[in-house]
Amino acid sequence: MATGLTLQTAIKGAPESTAIIVPGKPALTVTYKDLVSETASFRAKLAAIGITQGSPVSIAIVNSYEFIVSFLAASWQRAIAAPLNPAYKQDEFEFYIDDVKSAIVLVPRGAYQSGSPAVKAAQKFNAAIAECYWDAANKEVALDVKELGQLQGKPKQPVLTPRPDDVALVLHTSGTTSRPKVVPLSHRNLTRTMHNIQQTYQLTPSDRTMLVMPLFHVHGLLCGLLAPLLSGGSMIVPTKFSASDFWRDFITHKANWYTAVPTIHQILLKNPVPSPLPPIRFIRSCSSPLSPTVFHALEKTFNAPVLEAYAMTEAAHQMTSNPLPSVGRRKPGTVGFGQGVEVVILDEAGNPVPQGKEGEICIRGENVTSGYLNNPSANAAAFTKDGYFRTGDQGKKDADGYVIITGRIKELINKGGEKISPIELDNVLTRHPSVSEAVSFAIPDEIYGQDIGVAVVLKPGVRLSEGELKSWVAEKMAKFKIPKKVYFTDVMPKTATGKIQRRIVAETMQKQEGRSKL
Repeated sequence: MATGLTLQTAIKGAPESTAIIVPGKPALTVTYKDLVSETASFRAKLAAIGITQGSPVSIAIVNSYEFIVSFLAASWQRAIAAPLNPAYKQDEFEFYIDDVKSAIVLVPRGAYQSGSPAVKAAQKFNAAIAECYWDAANKEVALDVKELGQLQGKPKQPVLTPRPDDVALVLHTSGTTSRPKVVPLSHRNLTRTMHNIQQTYQLTPSDRTMLVMPLFHVHGLLCGLLAPLLSGGSMIVPTKFSASDFWRDFITHKANWYTAVPTIHQILLKNPVPSPLPPIRFIRSCSSPLSPTVFHALEKTFNAPVLEAYAMTEAAHQMTSNPLPSVGRRKPGTVGFGQGVEVVILDEAGNPVPQGKEGEICIRGENVTSGYLNNPSANAAAFTKDGYFRTGDQGKKDADGYVIITGRIKELINKGGEKISPIELDNVLTRHPSVSEAVSFAIPDEIYGQDIGVAVVLKPGVRLSEGELKSWVAEKMAKFKIPKKVYFTDVMPKTATGKIQRRIVAETMQKQEGRSKL
């Protein structure tokens, strides 16, 4: 692959072929010619108000055509796109806008007049504010500037052309173990992952994906949006995931694959299945562990191969994946093997461990960030002397080189010296016929230092006691792996992208227990 691609030169679709479909009445259908033209026009609008190389452009807009155009246009102008969850509260917007020093914040139509949280946060830090929306009358993505803020008096900038090593995107880590860190990703990082994804799934112009992951998240952005653009394929882009609309849109607009987190797969399994089933080339799962139980249920229900992948923001998303059936075996319980990315298992000293032994999963490749922004201590800890990025995940390779993730190093439960993988526990617990979701985590223990807590969501209409579940686990696992405490809950705490963070689940469950004792 040529490494000189940018997000401008990586758009490969034929001019008259469909790039984007936004469901609605009527649906908006956009060709590649329209997309390129609209993005160039929006880039000129950004340049006219002073956006130039290195200007952070925060985008607080739901999945939509205007999000896609504004994201691409910012990167084409050598600016830095900084997507934000539009559902954030004001304090959260303030943190992210201040952290990246946003030059402008793009919000949806009507947000300025209503004084939305994003608008108030932008005003606090003197960022420019503009409403961004599809203007159907003029058939263009409008940029309606409401306040120029720090751009006031800044001269019009020339329209620029991006370079491979320009930072195109900044995202924050999820902060599972520390304060969120800023991850800069260059055009080179992004286009390498786009190529890797295209190669892994053999994407072609005839493929069409149902884009259900949020575009403020690296999963949706890279696999749902950018990789299809490189392949010349197309995407269906609803404003949000809706189980009741999913199959209607999938069938109406002729999708043939989708990528999502396990939460979304499980929701689809619980909802009516279309009859007849549409042809599905493959289903991809990423961003959170997929239990073998759900894997098999997906394949049986939707008659399609399920390909679990492994990704991180710092790697511009994908690192490993199970292969297509035509390429090799897919193994439930594994995340496949490196896809255009070098994957090694290292010990604490940074040395390779023997095949089959556990260690830290480390990666190296053109997709990997060069380092966190303004955080030399984090960078020193994140990279080995040989330039491998430490994922912070514990795992091993099986005899065929497939990667098995055994846990997050800082999430392993250390019960009196016995190291217990919470992922292993989760997979066993979700095999119980009454359990819908299960998340295991460490809880303090006076004797062992740590013991096992587990949060459980039961299936509708069933009853299960703590004792019954513990007895069932005792039949499946060693005694030291039996949970000490079971927290039954109606809803599992998740991030906005449907991702489970064990730390948050643990804190939420223990707080609820503390309140119940008052």
